[in-house]
Amino acid sequence: MSRTILVIEDEAPIREMLTIILHQAEFDVIEAGDFDSALARMVEPYPDLVLLDWMLPGGSGVQLARKLKEHDFTRDIPIIMLTARGEEEDKIRGLESGADDYVTKPFSPKELVARINAVLRRVSPMTKEAAIEFDGLRLDPVTHRVTVRADNVDMGPTEFKLLHFFMAHPERVYSREQLLDNIWGTNVYVEDRTVDVHIRRLRKAISLHGHDSYVQTVRGAGYRFSAKP
Repeated sequence: MSRTILVIEDEAPIREMLTIILHQAEFDVIEAGDFDSALARMVEPYPDLVLLDWMLPGGSGVQLARKLKEHDFTRDIPIIMLTARGEEEDKIRGLESGADDYVTKPFSPKELVARINAVLRRVSPMTKEAAIEFDGLRLDPVTHRVTVRADNVDMGPTEFKLLHFFMAHPERVYSREQLLDNIWGTNVYVEDRTVDVHIRRLRKAISLHGHDSYVQTVRGAGYRFSAKP
């Protein structure tokens, strides 16, 4: 599945160059040129990573990073600071604001892509073994158990994978094709409507305490997992 990167850079030539580099590395790109437009881009489906310039019209990259880390739906999105400020004190400020890495201009395209891939691997929720819980619904990938307020929930292996994926990526909308790639794999031929069947089974399995409403259909787009109505 293609990952989306939000590039926040006020200088148009640099922003265009970054977009070209990221497209060549097979990332999708969203662009913003100032503080306010960057905040306006932080909507569902959220980007997988933010590439953030230090100096921005309307506010600094450090201020923006701190603001993103204050909110539940954006605090887990990784941030790479991109700046000409190479002093150790500046790097520390950037990292303390919530950035996951720091790339100093000028940089090589290969190094930038390598840093991005390293951060994405490091923060990928699907690689974690920690249990995930939402409003009493708890999934433990180690014991392969789903419980609702201590009651065991029975479901098939595909429904378990779906629930794990949804709970690890809350509030993000995924198309049937994206779910097929992530749950069944890119080398397996499965019809799109198969996703709908397993979604119905998943909803039924977690319906006892009303959690079926968390698996939401987004008309014309796909599905998302959300505790918001």
